[in-house]
Amino acid sequence: MLFFLSHGYRVIAHDRRGHGRSSQVADGHDLDHYADDLAAVTAHLDLKSAIHVGHSTGGGEVVRYLGRHGESRVVKAAIVSAVPPLMVKTAANPGGLPKSVFDDLQAQLAANRSEFYRALPEGPFYGFNRPGAKKSEAIIANWWRQGMMGGAKAHYDGIVAFSQTDFTEDLKKIGIPVLVMHSEDDQIVPYADSGPLSAKLLKNGTLKTYQGFPHGMPTTQAETINVDLLAFLKA
Repeated sequence: MLFFLSHGYRVIAHDRRGHGRSSQVADGHDLDHYADDLAAVTAHLDLKSAIHVGHSTGGGEVVRYLGRHGESRVVKAAIVSAVPPLMVKTAANPGGLPKSVFDDLQAQLAANRSEFYRALPEGPFYGFNRPGAKKSEAIIANWWRQGMMGGAKAHYDGIVAFSQTDFTEDLKKIGIPVLVMHSEDDQIVPYADSGPLSAKLLKNGTLKTYQGFPHGMPTTQAETINVDLLAFLKA
């Protein structure tokens, strides 16, 4: 956020329901509600000619928002390491991950959320499990902190939301320029079944592929991701 503020942009980040400092409500932990909440924020602030940037599930939130609420307030969007078009394996999506993968994530979260939120950033989320990777204790601790601030039920339900929501029709509706940023070494949202497929479904999508970057590349490779985003914003 500071990077884009320093380049003259107004930067707004909201905490999704059940996350961060937002209310830990019992229900509505699905992409339709996420998109409607985002629409409420943009309407309340009367945002116009906005550029939406979403990472991971946030990328799905941006796509569902545009598909559900239209583009009248938006001029561009970027989705980074994002979950669309669909993460779970189905007959129509044979390259997806088996549902058992996500069931296991829910089981781990329910068993011990604190341990679960430590293991993910220590390992695959930032690529710290790769040979020669230099772990950052500060990044790991901050990921854990943000996770533990949120609501357990929101996070439990959110696993179903990000893994089983099909964004195919949303992507087809979008006409504004969309930058799709994804790494071939993403261990959370596998590259082959996400970034390239989303870019093809978009009417005006551009795929930017990275080599060796992790899922959490906006943090660990901020100097690259920020510059590439800024170039897209200014184009």
